Amino acid sequence: MLRAFLTASALILVTVILIPIQMLAVAFKSQVRRRIPVIYHGIVCRLLGVRIRVIGVPTHQPSLVIANHASWIDISAISAVAPAVFVAKREIADWPIFGLLAKLQRSVFVDRQRRQKTKKVNSEIAERLVGGDPVILFAEGTSSDGNRVMRFRSALIGAAGDALIQAKHAPRILVQPLSIAYVGLHGIPMGRQHRHRAAWYGGTDLLPHLKRVISEGAIDVVLTWGEPVAFAAGSNRKHVAKTIEAKVRELTAAALRTAPQMAGTFEPRPAGPLNSIVAPLRKRLAAQNWGAQRWTEIQAFKLF
Repeated sequence: MLRAFLTASALILVTVILIPIQMLAVAFKSQVRRRIPVIYHGIVCRLLGVRIRVIGVPTHQPSLVIANHASWIDISAISAVAPAVFVAKREIADWPIFGLLAKLQRSVFVDRQRRQKTKKVNSEIAERLVGGDPVILFAEGTSSDGNRVMRFRSALIGAAGDALIQAKHAPRILVQPLSIAYVGLHGIPMGRQHRHRAAWYGGTDLLPHLKRVISEGAIDVVLTWGEPVAFAAGSNRKHVAKTIEAKVRELTAAALRTAPQMAGTFEPRPAGPLNSIVAPLRKRLAAQNWGAQRWTEIQAFKLF
C-alpha cells in the first residue's frame, strides 16, 4: 500500500508538471515536444519498476515501426527508448487523462468504423513521417496475452505506407519490425501463467490492472528492433505484412524462450532539472533492489 501510494503520488506530480510544458511545446512546434515524452515515460517506467532491455537499433530515417502489442506498458517502454508517435484507436482520444497524454504525444487516431476518414488519417501519418517522427503501429489491431503474436492486419500497414508514398519528399519508407516481450517478474523468469500480470488484453479493466502494476511492479521487458525493409510504390502490402509479422514472431519467441544475456540494458533516466524531482525516490527504489544502480549505469544481467 505504501509503495502504491508513493508511486501514484510521484506519477501524478510528474504528469501535472510536464503536461503544461508539453502543451506549449506542441503549440509552438518546438523540438522539445519530441524529447519531453521520452523523459516522461522514462520516469514512468522507473517509478513502476519496469526495466527495459534493448536489442538492435531503431532506424534514424523516417520509418513505420510495426510491433506486436500486449499491454499499455508497451507505450511507455517504447517511448522511454526513442521519440515516437503512435497510431491508436479513436476511442482512446476520449479517455480521461490517457486521452490527453496520447494527444500531447501527437498520436494519430484511427476510427475503424468510419472508413471514409482514411484519407485524413493517412495525411496525418504522412505528416508525422515526413517530419522525421518514427510512427509506431500495433499491427495486430488489439492486444494479446503476451504469450503469442497474432496475425497482422495488412490493411493498416498498407494505409500508412500509401500515405507516405504520396508525400513529395519521400518516394519510399522503411518498415521496421519491433518485438515486445515481457520476460521477468521480480527478477525471475516470467512463465506463461504469470504473463497476464504485465499483459492488458481482452476484457481486463485498465484501472485495476494499472493499480496492480503500481503495487507490484518489478517487470522486465525486452524490446528487439529488427532489420528494416523498404516499402515503395510497387511493394505488395500483404507480402510486407507477412514478412514483418514472421520476423516479429521470431524475435518475440526468441526473447520469451531464452531471455538472452546482453550488455545493452537500458534504464530510463530523467534528465536535467527533472532529475531532482525523482531523486528522493532513489533510496526507496534502492531498498527494493530496483534502484541500486546509478541512473546512468549500463549493466548486464542474466535471467535463470
